[in-house]
Amino acid sequence: MKKKKINIKINNKQITAYEGQSILEAAYFAKIEIPHLCYHPDTCVKANCRLCVVEVEGMNRLPTACSTKVKEGMEIKTHSQRVLSSRKTNLELLFAEHTNKCATCEMRYNCQLLNYAQEYKIKLNTFQERKKNKKKQYFANAIELDNSQCIDCRNCVDICALQEVHYLEVKNRGYKIKIAPKKDKKFECVYCGQCTVHCPVAALQERSEYDKVEKILNNKQDKIVIAQIAPSIRASIGEIFNMPYGKIVTDQLIASLKKLGFDYVFDVNFGADITTIVEANELVERLKKKKVLPMFSSCCPAWVRFVEVYYPEFIPNLTSARSPHIHSGGAVKTYWAGKMELNPKKIVLVSIMPCTAKKFEASREELRVNDLKLVDYVLTTRELGFLLKKNQIDLSKIKAQKVLDPLGVFSGAGAIYGASGGVMESALRTVSHLLGKEKIDFKKARGQEGVKEFKVKIGKKILNTAVVNGLGNAKKILEEIKRGLKKYDYIEFMACPGGCIGGGGQPIPTTPLQRKKRAESLYLIDKKKKIRKAHENEEVLKYLEWLKGQEIEHNLLHTYFKS
Repeated sequence: MKKKKINIKINNKQITAYEGQSILEAAYFAKIEIPHLCYHPDTCVKANCRLCVVEVEGMNRLPTACSTKVKEGMEIKTHSQRVLSSRKTNLELLFAEHTNKCATCEMRYNCQLLNYAQEYKIKLNTFQERKKNKKKQYFANAIELDNSQCIDCRNCVDICALQEVHYLEVKNRGYKIKIAPKKDKKFECVYCGQCTVHCPVAALQERSEYDKVEKILNNKQDKIVIAQIAPSIRASIGEIFNMPYGKIVTDQLIASLKKLGFDYVFDVNFGADITTIVEANELVERLKKKKVLPMFSSCCPAWVRFVEVYYPEFIPNLTSARSPHIHSGGAVKTYWAGKMELNPKKIVLVSIMPCTAKKFEASREELRVNDLKLVDYVLTTRELGFLLKKNQIDLSKIKAQKVLDPLGVFSGAGAIYGASGGVMESALRTVSHLLGKEKIDFKKARGQEGVKEFKVKIGKKILNTAVVNGLGNAKKILEEIKRGLKKYDYIEFMACPGGCIGGGGQPIPTTPLQRKKRAESLYLIDKKKKIRKAHENEEVLKYLEWLKGQEIEHNLLHTYFKS
């Protein structure tokens, strides 16, 4: 249904808005900047930060643009003297809540709060800091909460509830208010990091490892230091350098990592092709032998932890295939190390991921092979962006460089892993090959919808499938399966909205529009690839053939899960 058009004026400029839009939304689409921090399209409007106050003709008070709906004939001023005075005071009050740690904060090169402070020329210490003695809390090795920097916007609590995890809550009232994890043991963090990517001031952020990686790069001794980049990183990290949403920067990223001091740069898309082949074979086996169905994807570690903590009865439904960066890590420290005549213990492998939960995943004991961690460190998109800026490396200006090593070869199927539906589509391309009726495009798996259900016909076989992103949606589907309301053969689950392109380690902000643009770019890579099916990647097939029959074969390709 078409929305009714409304004519309004913003700063004496006539613009067309739509019924139901807020002033902030109308201004955004008219490319008029109104400062804001607490507003995010993924969460409910709270008007807590009060930076988006505007002046509306006929109103005595200054309303917040995020919570005020447009009306026909409305006249708005976004930068009147009255608005500027109020905005400055609100900023100074926010800095009384947000302890000044700018010099050491990894957000300092991309901090919107700091940018506003500089733009409005405010004093950071006008009011006494009231949270400076608050202590940090750590959620495994994935996330940290620093209440001394929290501005009480409550985005983290809202998104945690939308994820149906409900781990974070607001405690106390008034000046004693704080965000904290629940003490009730039935609530556990799953490390999805949606709280971190929705926090505008780094009060919640990943537990950073960039300093450890930088230390190794600056003093390698006899180490070989390797970086591997996840599928979605190439479509998101450019935003940290003011490049367009979804801009593909694979080759610039490789050059930047080499300039940081990495000896080699590999592509996790190679590992994604391995995961696809292993997962597709497992699905075909389950279908033929009528083993536990539906089969669930397991390459998202926050989703896996969600099952292990909240729905352990569904552990047998998870595919045993390892995730892409663990698969490629295994290939690097066995197959590639052997070819290069290198001691695997001398290799330091760093995964560049869109995800905070990957930090936890890389540390899981069951993913070791020969008592060796396959991935030594995990850096998020944000951490790498910070590291590059800290070292004055501009991704938008550096001369591009290509991966030449065989472990840089990948199919289009590997490229789309970063978007919701990508794992499903990649696997179905190989499943259709295994069942003798090859097909490439499964477009019903694509898109940003939280749940996509569709039937897939491969020869005489009809599969009931679903693609689910966001843990809130995952919970609905699991409950429907438990009650016998829905039957499926295969389901792809991703913890984060939009899949990895909306991961907890991605640039801030990450909005629905950004997720859409990033996904489109990944599908464009796939479309342009000559090889679009994982099972046609000859370098992966060489690796699998080398591995065949070896004692470590099963451990390198499969894993297990536990309640």
